[in-house]
Amino acid sequence: MNLSEFDFNLPEELIAQEPLPDRAASRMLVLYRNEQRWEDRQFAEFPSFAGPGDCIVLNDSRVFPSRLFGRREGVHSLAVGKHNPKRQENLSGRVEVFLTRPVSEDRKTWEALVRPGRKMRTGEKIRFDETTTAEILARGEFGERTLRFDLSGDIYEALERIGHVPLPPYIHRSDRPDDRERYQTVFARETGSVAAPTAGLHFTPAILDECRRAGADVARVTLHVGLGTFQPLHSEVVEEGRLHSEFYEIGDEAAGRISAARRRIAVGTTSVRTLETVAREGGIRASSGATNIFIYPGFQFRAVNAMLTNFHLPKSSLLLLVSALAGREFVLEAYRHAVEQRYRFFSYGDCMLIL
Repeated sequence: MNLSEFDFNLPEELIAQEPLPDRAASRMLVLYRNEQRWEDRQFAEFPSFAGPGDCIVLNDSRVFPSRLFGRREGVHSLAVGKHNPKRQENLSGRVEVFLTRPVSEDRKTWEALVRPGRKMRTGEKIRFDETTTAEILARGEFGERTLRFDLSGDIYEALERIGHVPLPPYIHRSDRPDDRERYQTVFARETGSVAAPTAGLHFTPAILDECRRAGADVARVTLHVGLGTFQPLHSEVVEEGRLHSEFYEIGDEAAGRISAARRRIAVGTTSVRTLETVAREGGIRASSGATNIFIYPGFQFRAVNAMLTNFHLPKSSLLLLVSALAGREFVLEAYRHAVEQRYRFFSYGDCMLIL
């Protein structure tokens, strides 16, 4: 398959720039796979689609302020610019760092995307504030950097102080204090994501209570959203694509609830990837590790029967996953309908329920 087969036209004004005042007020396009039809509904109606025998699976990963702004301090190992004031001035320019995942036990060494990337060489230091710096240790296959923080205390406490909410690049504004609450699910618990599992943003405690009253069970898994979820695919041939690894975990209680369900409604592509990873490693059970599972049409689902998801970018791995569950042509037809009906797209946008 070619990646171009998963493209669609999206007017830029349909990309949601702001969250709705009420989390549960989004529209919801319901797709019925067997009948090949859809309905325009409201997310507030979601509990009416759940009942006894269902398990709604949530990703409880918590977003941390992973976008940082600092200034270059120069090459750590060489006295570059020492006798060249102009060169030294160039080395003190503004730098943006987007942390993607920790790679050391103490969580002070990270993989990251850095801008301006080409100018940032191994050995250079970046200063974020009076007490926090980081040194670039290595360069990765796709241009990412490995950097090591020099700070005392807990890294996540420091990031709460110096970091910014990692709003996606298609949201054309700076983050605000209210994004710290709105770009976070109400059930977020385990810190580690650099982007929100956005299908979960629609839920409120009241909606979850309604689902339980309808007879559905609710279980939490964890997948820390990183490059594997949102980085563009690098190959035009779908089957040649590969994703970065992301950490996942399913506890004993959640595994019991999920395995006992007749129907598993995964909330978000991250929950789908977690369940399908575990299903391929001996069935639904308590498990943790790293996954780079890549789901595209032709994939045989073993764990997931239904899913709630937001609308995704053209030619993205997320759109391929949705197409694997519901069928490429059917999904693209539904997307065209969503465009015609002026649904709101992407992270702060509306959602789709696939049954």
